[in-house]
Amino acid sequence: MTIFKEIIDEEYLTVAETKEILETLEEERAADEEQEMRYELARAIEHVNRFAELDVEEAREFVAELQELDKVDEKTAYKIADLRPLDRDELRALYAQERYSLSGDELDEILNVVKQYA
Repeated sequence: MTIFKEIIDEEYLTVAETKEILETLEEERAADEEQEMRYELARAIEHVNRFAELDVEEAREFVAELQELDKVDEKTAYKIADLRPLDRDELRALYAQERYSLSGDELDEILNVVKQYA
C-alpha cells in the first residue's frame, strides 16, 4: 500500500523568515519538557542560525526589490536572497535550469541589488 501526500499550499520563505519560525518552534519545545526535539528540527535550526545573516524585514525588502526586476520571478528572487551570489557565474548557476539566459546587463542589474544587501 502506498500513501500519497498531497501539497495543499506552498509558500516561499527566506532563510531569515524560516529562522524566525523555527525559533518560535524551538521555544515551544523547550517549554514542554516532555516533548523532545527531533534530530531533523535540531539540524534545521542549526542551519538557519549559521546562514541567516539578514533580519526578516531586510530579507522581505530584498525579495521585493528583486521581484521588481524583469527577469526575476518569485522563486528565483527567494533563491537569490538566500544565496546572495557575488558574481555573474554564481548568478548564472541559479538560472541554469531556466529556458532562457540573461544578458550581461541583466546580470549586473541583479548583482547591483544583491550588493546593497551583502
